[in-house]
Amino acid sequence: MAPVTRIAPSPTGIMHIGTARTALFNWAYAKGRGGRFLLRIEDTDRARNTPEAVEAILDGLRWLGLEWDGDAVSQSARAPRHAEIAREMLKKGAAYRCLSTQDEIAAFREGAKARGGSTLFRSPWRDVPDAEKPDGGAIRLRAPREGETVIRDAVQGDVRVRNDTLDDMVLLRADGTPTYMLAVVVDDRDMGVTHVIRGDDHLTNAARQVQVYAAMGWPVPEYAHIPLIHGPDGRKLSKRHGALGVAEYRAMGFPASAMRNYLARLGWSHGDDEVFGDAQLIEWFDLAAVKASPARLDLQKLEAISGRHIAMTADAALLHGIRDFLAATGAAPLTEGQADRLLAAMPHLKERAKTYPDLLEKGHFALASRPVAPDEKAQKALTPEARGWLAELTPRLREGSWIRDDLEGIASAFAEAKGIKFGKLAGPLRAALAGRTVTPSVFDMMLVLGREETLARLRDAAEA
Repeated sequence: MAPVTRIAPSPTGIMHIGTARTALFNWAYAKGRGGRFLLRIEDTDRARNTPEAVEAILDGLRWLGLEWDGDAVSQSARAPRHAEIAREMLKKGAAYRCLSTQDEIAAFREGAKARGGSTLFRSPWRDVPDAEKPDGGAIRLRAPREGETVIRDAVQGDVRVRNDTLDDMVLLRADGTPTYMLAVVVDDRDMGVTHVIRGDDHLTNAARQVQVYAAMGWPVPEYAHIPLIHGPDGRKLSKRHGALGVAEYRAMGFPASAMRNYLARLGWSHGDDEVFGDAQLIEWFDLAAVKASPARLDLQKLEAISGRHIAMTADAALLHGIRDFLAATGAAPLTEGQADRLLAAMPHLKERAKTYPDLLEKGHFALASRPVAPDEKAQKALTPEARGWLAELTPRLREGSWIRDDLEGIASAFAEAKGIKFGKLAGPLRAALAGRTVTPSVFDMMLVLGREETLARLRDAAEA
């Protein structure tokens, strides 16, 4: 049977990078086996859910290229179905009505705590026949009190939980609303989910959910609880470690392909392979290779992987990625002239860039308009003597063929005639052409800009 996986985030804030990693694992596992990857928005917490957070989830998944199959499912819209199952469990004796109030439950736990006993609530209504109970109340699972519940986990191994450490969880509240623990099981069952791949912070929920499956006689999906992502210091990832949300990494200019590659390596590996594309990830990914220990976020490694992806990406695809990056960050779009020059410059830029902002900075010369404004360091390179050199060199370049060997020959001969090394001439040339002191090769810039634009920039700098 082809697997069916799902990602089920709660829309209560940013799309966390941990959620993105979980989505990636689910996507890769399903796609590598001809299965389906589904999306469910667990929006039952009305007090905390926002439409903006839902949109952030959808945008994050789309940016990462993790397209889901079919329509996204809203958990809150399925509340009648959840209640239906709770009542079905009630009829078959797998659940019971409990009329204990919240105040009574709180009083019991306070008393148990004061006595040093267990605060695990045992409902006095469990064994009372329904016919003897007043109307109303919550519906609780009639959980087994003896033995143990076993979670068969592809990452954690068999996890055993003593049943006498679990209470009879509420399935349907007294006001008729279903609980999250019930809704998750019903939704996974109805959506045909075969593999539940999620963070190990859900491992404590799994025993209770397995009991619901057992009570309904439903097959239990294969579980895989993956360790959470920690910061470089080994502590749980938090704001002190830097960016937490997918949107932040997008705004930092990392290509989506690099993020997929890096996130896949957080807790999973395929031998010594560090850099790979989607086809390889889909072919290689397997739950058996997911590590049981937490992964550590390493921004330097992300930057290194990102640089490799940029270097091996087609120039036109990089230009498309830059345009998307500018649009996502609210920056001004490229003009057609800028886009053409940047595309021509791409082979000279991408080998050393790690992000889209890196590409834009290194390609500043292709984006600048005349007159090019030099930055502080470039301004220092444009001494009166250097401006004189530019004024003399410009007509010589005009007469030459616009090919690299000729350009290099003219500039080298000029430097020799002046009794200087070419490096001393290169600084003013960089300042004039790019307004920067760190740029691609002077001759690469000349070829990208073309004869007329190059000569015009040299003339502007000489006359300034």
